[in-house]
Amino acid sequence: MLQDKIKQLREEIQVLPQPTTEEEYESLRLKYISRKGALNEVISDFKSVPKEDKREIGILINELKQVTEEKFQTFRASLDQASESSRLLDLDLSRSAAQIPTGGRHPLNLVRDEIIRIFGHLGFSIAVGPEVEDDWHVFEALNFPPDHPARDMQDTFFVSHDPQVLLRTHTSSVQTRVMGEQEPPIRIICPGRVYRNEAVSARAHCFFHQVEALYIDEHVTFTDLRKVLLHFAHEMFGPETQIRLRPSYFPFTEPSAEMDISCNLCGGKGCSFCKHTGWVEILGCGMVHPNVLEACGIDSHHYTGFALGMGIERITNLKYTVDDLRLFSENDLRFLSQFQSEK
Repeated sequence: MLQDKIKQLREEIQVLPQPTTEEEYESLRLKYISRKGALNEVISDFKSVPKEDKREIGILINELKQVTEEKFQTFRASLDQASESSRLLDLDLSRSAAQIPTGGRHPLNLVRDEIIRIFGHLGFSIAVGPEVEDDWHVFEALNFPPDHPARDMQDTFFVSHDPQVLLRTHTSSVQTRVMGEQEPPIRIICPGRVYRNEAVSARAHCFFHQVEALYIDEHVTFTDLRKVLLHFAHEMFGPETQIRLRPSYFPFTEPSAEMDISCNLCGGKGCSFCKHTGWVEILGCGMVHPNVLEACGIDSHHYTGFALGMGIERITNLKYTVDDLRLFSENDLRFLSQFQSEK
């Protein structure tokens, strides 16, 4: 009878031994729960059961299915656990870790550190200051009176409705802080980020990075400034680099100049990068204005000094021929990965 067959199959499944290999498990699966297995054979026989016996036999078949499913789930879990334990035993803990791709230093950091290194060899120490500044350190102490038209040269971000609080437009504010707190001689370099309200394009950005240098002592002359500039150009761009100084205007220096270097792409012969002039502008400089010295509490009759400032992005453009300023702040790995070999 079908009832006896079901009970016998149930007892047989309940005492099945735990398979130790995938092959043993597959053999039992095929025998009992596959499409042609013993369980499906019993279910097929259920079709011929008389109507009055279907309820009783149906209950027995459902109990058989539950016992069978639980048994094979136990088999599967035990085999999986044994496989994981075996995998862990086979793990070689002494082998080297998987290699992780190394990153590269940002090109602006590379150039900034190179500039700091060059001036460090000349005895310049690093000075830093806040990016959120007051009007006195950014403008007034640097010979920018409130109504001075030179203020229009720099579009300023004001932090609040108070016009005395702003984002610094140049790192010269660090120089005024140092001059107000330290007695000469002063020999500092001021790297940092600055902000100006400009439209973002390939040639301009609302924030960028500067490095400014300041040297104040007795008997400092424009000749000293020129020697420092020539040394910097040779160290940064190569010993064959030439410089030229053109008269300019800055409220905080007098006399003032802008420095060009011979184009490092064409060697000064003229190309599209230097607009066929053979020269490329890289920085502004000059002798510190007496008004600036006096505003910071330094005797302008006893001390003189020079200051210079350059955009790090500008120097990086020249050194690595990067023609779009936006690449420096977009974190595009295709661009940054080009500098992985740089130390």
